Amino acid sequence: MASSDHKPFPFKIIPLDDETQQRFPRTSEDIPNGFASCNHFGFKLSATVTPEELDDLYNQPLDARDTWVVTPPKCGTTWTLEMVWLIVNNLDFEGAKTLLRPARWIFLDFDALTDKEVRRKLVPAEAGNPGKNASFSRTGDRRRPSPRFVSSHLPMSMNNPGLLDVCKVVYVARNPKDVCVSFFHHQRLSKMMDFTGDLELFVDYFMKDQVAESPFIDHMIEAWNLRHHPNMCFLFYEDMKRDLPSQIRKVAKFFGKTYSDEQVERLAAHLHIDNFKKNPYVNNERLKESGFMHADRGSFIRKGKTGDWKNHFTPEMNAKFDKWMAQKLRETDLRFVQELSKQD
Repeated sequence: MASSDHKPFPFKIIPLDDETQQRFPRTSEDIPNGFASCNHFGFKLSATVTPEELDDLYNQPLDARDTWVVTPPKCGTTWTLEMVWLIVNNLDFEGAKTLLRPARWIFLDFDALTDKEVRRKLVPAEAGNPGKNASFSRTGDRRRPSPRFVSSHLPMSMNNPGLLDVCKVVYVARNPKDVCVSFFHHQRLSKMMDFTGDLELFVDYFMKDQVAESPFIDHMIEAWNLRHHPNMCFLFYEDMKRDLPSQIRKVAKFFGKTYSDEQVERLAAHLHIDNFKKNPYVNNERLKESGFMHADRGSFIRKGKTGDWKNHFTPEMNAKFDKWMAQKLRETDLRFVQELSKQD
């Protein structure tokens, strides 16, 4: 049954102070207007987002037939979307030969995340000037008929408050150090962000919650506190890297599905990073062709490794990050695995 009662968005949009806002255009050429805090723990979206947009997202239609995946960015979102879609759809590998987003999954918060000025530049149709990207959409049709598959980077408090009472939700958390490194590379790759600074500066922004869709740890703690809800399946990226078949079985059980060992192994092979990077329906290489990503700054599907932060952090950066993370986690039992002896 669909839920349609309108609920007013409960938070105010608060732009960052002028001094902070002025930093962004110097290191992120495509964030000319900076960010705004949009909930009680200061979740950051584009400063061009409007109350009407957030109210609309807060009231995304719900139906018990819908499936949601909620993650902070760079926590294995794309990987998880492919896994969940195939599990729910009875391992329909032929059906998966269509674009993950927006054809199969709605990307709920894309428009709220991105600066409207930049989007008009990259998507001429939004400026009333149809061009090569006129048909390009990252969001998808949010009002498509159920069963819908909805992907959201918004924290639980900014999604529809009836979500867990109506829909099944898979949430994925990841070690913040690897999130930070992955997001640094992503923000350099994406022309929607176009970060031009170095990693040390990005880590500073990250710890000050001055990057898009931060703060990440607060996002995870909020979901962690909801992990016992029967409609919440809480996963860790590191568990997926350590033993993907067991996590496939966990998610399958959550959705009331049973698969043989052979079927689980086939899905695990399909999701293996070496195969995943080559899959044109998930790897987003098309975004380079359409001008949304730089062609010479890596790939959307990068390494998919736990512990890669060790190849990037200096001892000084690591010490600062550890101190910051301990402070963030002081009042919760949420903890993260930072490296694995064996993965994949």
